[in-house]
Amino acid sequence: MITLKSKREIDAMDESGALLASIHVALRDFIKPGVTTWDIDQFVQNKIESAGASAPQIGYEGYKYATCTSVNNEICHGFPRKEPLKSGDMVKVDFCVDLKGALSDSCWCYIVGESNEELERLYNVTKTALYKGIEQAKAGNRIGDIGHAIQTYVEGEGYSVVRDFIGHGIGPTIHESPAVPHYGLPGKGLRLKEGMVITVEPMVNTGTWQAEMESNGWTAHTLDGGLSCQFEHTLAITKDGPRILTLQEDHKDDVL
Repeated sequence: MITLKSKREIDAMDESGALLASIHVALRDFIKPGVTTWDIDQFVQNKIESAGASAPQIGYEGYKYATCTSVNNEICHGFPRKEPLKSGDMVKVDFCVDLKGALSDSCWCYIVGESNEELERLYNVTKTALYKGIEQAKAGNRIGDIGHAIQTYVEGEGYSVVRDFIGHGIGPTIHESPAVPHYGLPGKGLRLKEGMVITVEPMVNTGTWQAEMESNGWTAHTLDGGLSCQFEHTLAITKDGPRILTLQEDHKDDVL
């Protein structure tokens, strides 16, 4: 079932998203060599709860943590753990915020310590792909327009787009219809309507798009061991175009 949100509901989700975005901003200085993904998870959970919100991923389908923290070749749903991050690692931090019943969801990628040309290029292509997809998230367009914009750009840059994990509707629960693939054909799929709130969250790999699941039943990593990067925003479909609800204050110039 697809729920259409009122302006009041979208405004509440925007407030939730602003809190979430502020935590991602705070992580920029927190994440450094020697910090563990367990430390990151506790940092995020404490920030959420100290603001009077909750971390709805805890307990979701049995998941135990406030965040998914996926490192290097891990595509998504990495468990927080106590192994120190080292310079040159690429960590994706994905989490949700529930503020008075209003949900938001965003993943951001962080390069730990010193970067290099390979990491920077993957980082920049993935972030650009996110906004190319969001640019197509307009009332009257179709789901396939989002995926096609992402896929054609990413593959044109020599990378691949993960097929097994996709965007989704959000609110009043974390994962709702519609499904939002990051690949597809223009003019195909569900027509977008004003009031929909969705996530766009491309996962981009340096090698094959294929994934392999770990024995924990949650974490996916690249089949060939290549690097994987992800960025995600929650956005509302409005009459004036896509309204990004998790936009970080100093990243407004990123929007295409």
